[in-house]
Amino acid sequence: MSALVTGDAVVLGLQPARLPSRALALVIDLAVVWAAYILVSLVMLFATASLDGAAQAAIGVALFVLVLVGGPIAVETLSHGRSLGKLACGLRVVRDDGGPIRFRHALVRGAMGVVEILVTFGVVACFASLVSERGRRIGDVFAGTLVVRERVSPGWAAPVPPPPPWLVGRFAGLDLSRVPDGLWLAVRQYLTRMRQLDPQVSWTMSVRLAEDMVACTGAPLPEGVPPAAYLAGVVSERQARDARRAFGQVHAVPGMAGVPAGGFGQGQGTAPWAAGPQVHGAVPGPGRSPVQGAAQSSVHGAAHTPVRGSVEVLPAEAPAPGPVRSTGFAPPA
Repeated sequence: MSALVTGDAVVLGLQPARLPSRALALVIDLAVVWAAYILVSLVMLFATASLDGAAQAAIGVALFVLVLVGGPIAVETLSHGRSLGKLACGLRVVRDDGGPIRFRHALVRGAMGVVEILVTFGVVACFASLVSERGRRIGDVFAGTLVVRERVSPGWAAPVPPPPPWLVGRFAGLDLSRVPDGLWLAVRQYLTRMRQLDPQVSWTMSVRLAEDMVACTGAPLPEGVPPAAYLAGVVSERQARDARRAFGQVHAVPGMAGVPAGGFGQGQGTAPWAAGPQVHGAVPGPGRSPVQGAAQSSVHGAAHTPVRGSVEVLPAEAPAPGPVRSTGFAPPA
């Protein structure tokens, strides 16, 4: 992905958990895990009393690995980053781009946790969390994860604006497997802060991000779609896939995270997709990429959505919005 340099201080829309809350969650998790380990060990001790010493030692090692190491990995994988301690403290483990973790993330965190937490009694984990800007331990760095706070004030979060209704579900067949996490993070940062950027800077960044996304997906930018709307549609499709993978099929309900209470197409002021320099000409010229040509033509194209007051009016040729699919999962604030 090409470097994006702007004078605006763009930050990740997640609030990292700090050491005190993480330490409290860890104490709760360790208490539960050790209680389970001792209980299972006592049961196995009576069950294997007739075996020799070598067999009992092998069973003890197996119990240590399965309960103290495999247990937390299984819990984080099945709960998508929320163990009992994190649930009690309002914390959650997410990817660097805000998405839900998978087995490989939990496996790396659990494997590193043996050294950071069990062997060194948490000293290495505490030191790493203190020196890290976002409170990450070594396992988080290697796994590409972040522990964030889920219970925050409603005014703090910066939700990603939903795409226009005529783009919902349009990118269902798009291949998103080659899009790196860094690009997802950059797109999310841009969408949450594009109203605060200078219009020319916002337009330039949207074109460059759309070019990077097109290069990763291998599919051209749809004709007549503004680059910011295209990015929002792709992010919405990615969140919908994560939601289906994590929670199954979920239908949209107004007022859910990422969906305004008044439904799609309503926002504050003008539609964010209408922002951008007024550029005429639909044919890319020399030195202009196809994405730039399509993006510039969309400013006055048929797919551009006019705004009356605060309600977005659909163009005549745009498909009528049917049942809106929910993302089901929004990156924790």
